[in-house]
Amino acid sequence: MKAKTEYLTFATRNKREYHDITDQIEDVVGQSGIAEGMVLVSAMHITAGVWVNDHEEGLIADIDDWLETLAPFKKNYRHHNTGETNGDAHLKSLLVGHEVIVPVTEGRLDLGPWQRVYYAEFDGQRKKRVIIKVMGE
Repeated sequence: MKAKTEYLTFATRNKREYHDITDQIEDVVGQSGIAEGMVLVSAMHITAGVWVNDHEEGLIADIDDWLETLAPFKKNYRHHNTGETNGDAHLKSLLVGHEVIVPVTEGRLDLGPWQRVYYAEFDGQRKKRVIIKVMGE
């Protein structure tokens, strides 16, 4: 079995941003030389997430609205008693999850016709990382 590890770094301008990282993942898969296997994509921070979904701006806006409805920014989270102000970001991360595993077939990501991999930032404006780990033969 072979493996390759790469990291993506994000320094977002806004507290919440969504980035399609599919092409970067595909590049790492190509560099790995793996024909059959899988790739793990994981946010390395507890206020960010990774998911697979449709690449459509209206849907991204709907997801953002949905997350803000379920875990709105507010001042009275108990987590804020620690001096933090990002309680909502932790909850949003739990809702979307922090990692995905995508199959690799014939040296390419094996996604459905509309599927893309997204990095979701919920407490931005500082450096954050995502790990990409390709494993297979």
